Amino acid sequence: MLTLEKKIADVVLKRIRAARSNGDIDSAPDSAPKIAEPISVRQARFSDFDQVSALNTKLGLGPDSAENWKRLWLENPALLDGETPTIGWVLETSSGIVGFLGSIRLQYESEGKVVRAVVASRLAVDVAYRSFTHLLIISFFRQKNVDLFLNTTATVSAGKMMVAFKAAPIPQEDYGSVLFWIIDSGHVTKSVFERLGIGTRLRAARSLVSLAVRIDIGLRRRTPRVGTAKYSVLEGNVNDIGDEFQRFWLAKSNETSRLQAKRSASIMRWHFNPPGNRHVAKVLGCYLGNRLVGYGIVRHYTSEKEGLRRSLVADLMIEGDDPCIVQQLLAAMYKSAKNAGSHVLEVMGFPKEIRQMFLKSKPYLRKYPACPFFYKAKDRAFHEKLADENAWYACSFDGDATIFP
Repeated sequence: MLTLEKKIADVVLKRIRAARSNGDIDSAPDSAPKIAEPISVRQARFSDFDQVSALNTKLGLGPDSAENWKRLWLENPALLDGETPTIGWVLETSSGIVGFLGSIRLQYESEGKVVRAVVASRLAVDVAYRSFTHLLIISFFRQKNVDLFLNTTATVSAGKMMVAFKAAPIPQEDYGSVLFWIIDSGHVTKSVFERLGIGTRLRAARSLVSLAVRIDIGLRRRTPRVGTAKYSVLEGNVNDIGDEFQRFWLAKSNETSRLQAKRSASIMRWHFNPPGNRHVAKVLGCYLGNRLVGYGIVRHYTSEKEGLRRSLVADLMIEGDDPCIVQQLLAAMYKSAKNAGSHVLEVMGFPKEIRQMFLKSKPYLRKYPACPFFYKAKDRAFHEKLADENAWYACSFDGDATIFP
């Protein structure tokens, strides 16, 4: 390891040990085996896919494919011509790969300038080797030709490690609070009872709770509703995105100084159509006459088991600050989720003024244990500028939250 890396590692290890002693970061179980063999960190290669995929599956991070790796690191529209992609890094012993951290290139824009970003993705380290996780994170933050480092799906422990490396949680208010509307109270109640470990008992109580939820939804009008016939909404697929969307994005880019992920037809297709995709993304365009004045993208998640099916508002932008456009789009996305057989419609992120418009439809709310979104700008002045919540337009389209199959 280079001298500078060792100095950084020593500082971070001290912070991590202090956090563990305070109970802020979970320690490996006492039963974890002692490390007897040397461990090293190196850049990941495409030939590592099988081992990394097996590690991800073992640790419950969900399926992936070699085709998706090609898409993320060879077909990524954020890569410059001739640029060699950095897949990420692996922790390796003589027995094989025991840790992985991916790094995905993304393009952002702020005040008309391109911001080159990378997002940390799919951090997975075998329990016995988690004291070496910092080696992966050091490598991530040492990347060159990067303006902005992101982690948009951080666990509580990963978030505390991000802070140890001087990354900061996004200042966008209530980013870790999920707003949701219940479509099927029976399935939602069943899911809650099963999480509490009483899924096969107290069925009468479950029926009463489901009835109470339906009554609450009806009495308090907790369902997004169309407010005016002034606008029309058309539903299509990501591949149907046309020139009117490109004109809309250009106008939005010129009108705002906020940092936001770059959007284009090619980026949307790349983002929402991974190989082996199990989740359907629908595009809802809102029109005033023939003019596009806003859009939303709702992603319908399938369930491998007979569990809770959810739909997520993955992206939304509107012209100006017209709450009627948000109302029209939210009602259309709720209808799309219902038609897809989802049990809930969820929203995460978005600036305060957009969330206030969502709140008019009286959603329920649940909170993450901690904010999952962290950032670190390489330029100190830019990093300090991003400490203002009004500097961001962030949602589930950002980072890797909706990018995997």
